[in-house]
Amino acid sequence: MRSGNPVLKANTFIQRHTAIDNGTMTITGTVNKTALGLLLLMTTAIFTWNMAPNDPRVGGLMMVGIFGGLIAAMITVFKQHLAPYTTPIYALLEGLALGGISRFFETLYPGIVNQAIFLTFGTLAALLFAYRSGLIKPTENFKLGIAAATGGIFFVYIISFILGLFGVQIPLIHSNSNFGILFSFGVVVIAALNLVLDFDFIEEGAEIGAPKYMEWFGAFGLLVT
Repeated sequence: MRSGNPVLKANTFIQRHTAIDNGTMTITGTVNKTALGLLLLMTTAIFTWNMAPNDPRVGGLMMVGIFGGLIAAMITVFKQHLAPYTTPIYALLEGLALGGISRFFETLYPGIVNQAIFLTFGTLAALLFAYRSGLIKPTENFKLGIAAATGGIFFVYIISFILGLFGVQIPLIHSNSNFGILFSFGVVVIAALNLVLDFDFIEEGAEIGAPKYMEWFGAFGLLVT
């Protein structure tokens, strides 16, 4: 089984399913820990979001979130047994980064953040229901297509962010035009489909009896997505 998420590699659970631990990984446990991680993320994201756009602390907190989150992520990837401690830290730091970045884009393109939030939760709920009910079957070709689309979107946003630092904007994709709305919808769908792949991958980890701390690692992988 392969996931489009580089954190959840093919051998993530296979390497550790024989480890001695207090209990084994479950889907319910992973979902609960993911929900807690999202709550922590939203708390710090709202904190930075509510700061005035010209508050100099926003940029500093955003940088702390980006680089601190990167360090926490690297520790989690290479020391998976520490995931129960590093995943909540990563969630808090990611929230600082996302809150600052969201405020930055909201200043440039008013209304885009609310648009993205509503599209994200609506599409995510529909696709996760489709996965759990068996309407979506993540085949190998499906996974390759999602991985390719994700890479393309990532490249576009990196270029957009870099150009934005120099006052250059990529036309249409961040606007409230019909094209901008369609582009945002496409991005949300691809992101949600990545979550479907992650849940499929985590389900296999639960089936082979991965140790309990891998629930936190699975939650970390979903937060990365």
